Amino acid sequence: MKKVIYALISIILSVIIILLLVNLLSPLLQGLSTLMHYLIFALIGLIILCTCLLLTPRVGKWLESLTEKIISAISALSPAEIFSCAMGLLCGLLIATLIGFALANIKVIGTYLCLLAVLVLGYAGAMVGYRKREDFSALFRHGERSATGEKKEGKARNRVTPKILDTSVIIDGRIGEIYRTGFLEGELVVANFVLEELRHIADSSDSLKRARGRAGLDRLNAMRDEFGSRVVISKKDYPDETEVDIKLLRLASDLHGVVVTNDFNLNKVAQFQGVQVLNINELGNAVKPVVLPGEEMEALVVKEGKEANQGVAYLEDGTMIVVENGRRLIGKQIQVIVTSILQTAAGRMIFVRPKLGKGGEVLEVIKQEAAAESTSA
Repeated sequence: MKKVIYALISIILSVIIILLLVNLLSPLLQGLSTLMHYLIFALIGLIILCTCLLLTPRVGKWLESLTEKIISAISALSPAEIFSCAMGLLCGLLIATLIGFALANIKVIGTYLCLLAVLVLGYAGAMVGYRKREDFSALFRHGERSATGEKKEGKARNRVTPKILDTSVIIDGRIGEIYRTGFLEGELVVANFVLEELRHIADSSDSLKRARGRAGLDRLNAMRDEFGSRVVISKKDYPDETEVDIKLLRLASDLHGVVVTNDFNLNKVAQFQGVQVLNINELGNAVKPVVLPGEEMEALVVKEGKEANQGVAYLEDGTMIVVENGRRLIGKQIQVIVTSILQTAAGRMIFVRPKLGKGGEVLEVIKQEAAAESTSA
């Protein structure tokens, strides 16, 4: 069928070109006989037909590829973006038509100038419409609220926004546990370009990256099995962007959703662009138990600190405890007193000192098993 279509297109193009050549060459061939006249045009027509038959498949494949790119680019646009581009194109063509009336009066080149104005102003109008797409969207949202009244506006405010997951939070794995507890609501949206990035990480030559990527895919599949339709795969893409983070922010803007991440840099860029972000690390820091200076606790000193004579211990949630003069107490579980708390972007650090007994000795924590053995002995 494709070959038949290419053949028909070649024949039609050949006929059009031959008719044009007849009008152009007829005055030059007036001195020749009628037979010679027809032979020349038959030879020219045969050459043109063969040329069209050879070139049409190649040009057709190029046009098919171009059409696919145009369709994929348009499919990636939201309805508001398509409408704004169409409005910009119509305005550009309208202006080109008005200018064309004046340009058409110019001899020889007037027609070509009209065509040039249509191409340039049409393209310029479409680009202006695309860049003003957010203004069009805001205008429609404002008109919708005005038309439907306060009831519609209240429903829009109460609508649960979708949560758009980035690659880092999927690999991290805590999002599934948080969603299971009910502290997050709405759909969990996973974009196709995020899945593609996960696949590349899972296929990495670096063994650590490969393990992290595969673990992320496994966790995503487990979430899909557990939460069902609440995990949504978005096929929306942005071919004009190369960075996944920028695509995520555009997707969040188009879906009026929230980006869920634990990437510090993405968090800052999103704040700059006015996109709402939920940072898992900030949530983890927020739910850690609060301690105050003067409180007592137990700490197992596991290693030495960066400064002289410091020891380091950890709470069950991973909070670092810096023990003053704790280097000599490595491997011991002792009672400590909180002296200060330092909150940083990386988390919370608690500074403590060992609790001393009446004789100035460090009070160690005696385990119940050891105490029971000593009692029985």
